[in-house]
Amino acid sequence: MKKLFFTLLACVAGLQLMASEVKLDWKTDVSKAQEQAKKEKKLVLLDFTGSDWCGWCIKLDHDTFSKKEWADYAKTNLVLVQVDFPHEKEQSDEQKKANEALQKKYNVEGFPTIIVVKPDGTVVWTKEGYLSGGPKAMIDEIEQAKKKA
Repeated sequence: MKKLFFTLLACVAGLQLMASEVKLDWKTDVSKAQEQAKKEKKLVLLDFTGSDWCGWCIKLDHDTFSKKEWADYAKTNLVLVQVDFPHEKEQSDEQKKANEALQKKYNVEGFPTIIVVKPDGTVVWTKEGYLSGGPKAMIDEIEQAKKKA
């Protein structure tokens, strides 16, 4: 009986941990994201990533973007856009061209690169590479940049 109780307790604890990680609505169309951001008075966050091969990108997603604290902040303040350059994941030629154009426009040379822009495309904040410190560190950086913008 004790064994069953502890097994159930472990399952409940595991489910709670899984529930603390969330999925967000990542867009892929920047112009639509900018329209939405303008209507909702938000900024647009562009996540330049190699989602299926870039170790630091995967770590950033796991350590920051999948956390509840980040999700709560993002839902209130940002429209999220994933600008992905996968190796294995299928992507339309149209999406590839759009992503390459954004990479060129914002002079992105490595992954991950996070760029926060106003709805008109004006850059507010850029971070090249992995940002340690989880959601709090990224939120603090974006908030500081917003004050300066």
